[in-house]
Amino acid sequence: MKILDYIRNNRSCRRFIQEAKISREELESMIEAARLSPSAGNRQPLRYILCENGDGPLGRKIFECLAWAAYLKDWNGPEEGERPSAYIIVLHDRSGNQEIRCDAGIAMQSMLLQAVSLGYGGCIFASVNRPVLINHLGLQDQYDILYVVAVGKPAETIVMEKINPDLPAGENIKYWRDANGIHHVPKRSLKDLIIDL
Repeated sequence: MKILDYIRNNRSCRRFIQEAKISREELESMIEAARLSPSAGNRQPLRYILCENGDGPLGRKIFECLAWAAYLKDWNGPEEGERPSAYIIVLHDRSGNQEIRCDAGIAMQSMLLQAVSLGYGGCIFASVNRPVLINHLGLQDQYDILYVVAVGKPAETIVMEKINPDLPAGENIKYWRDANGIHHVPKRSLKDLIIDL
């Protein structure tokens, strides 16, 4: 597979085959992909908490701290049996550096591309109940929770669509699910993104 194929397959997956477990070694390979990625000033301020059992006590607490899909108003997240197999909590270690810049985005893209290469999918969560999750984790003050990445074997079909120009701006980018449960993600065309001077 070429890199663009991995990127095309790296969609925000929100329904998983819950019983398909992810090994510690596979999760660590995702962190290895993040570790090898560029870091602003090579400061490497990110740290990670791995939860390899989405069904366990910690996994269930993490699940309850996540907001699942803002555009899907009638959906509160995956049902039992469709939940993630594992989670990666992305932390900022403030003890050595106050800046994170673009490190987290680069690291998470690398993690998810590695996940796709292993046959998994994932979703990055910025909408996290951080105070509750910090309490569950008993985190030291030097760490801030930046994101949570849910990982598992995809149990949904996700397709990319061209943006519908007949919809008002702001509405035309919203993802949706059809009657068959297929998740549709509108994308701008390449020509709409490039500004020729």
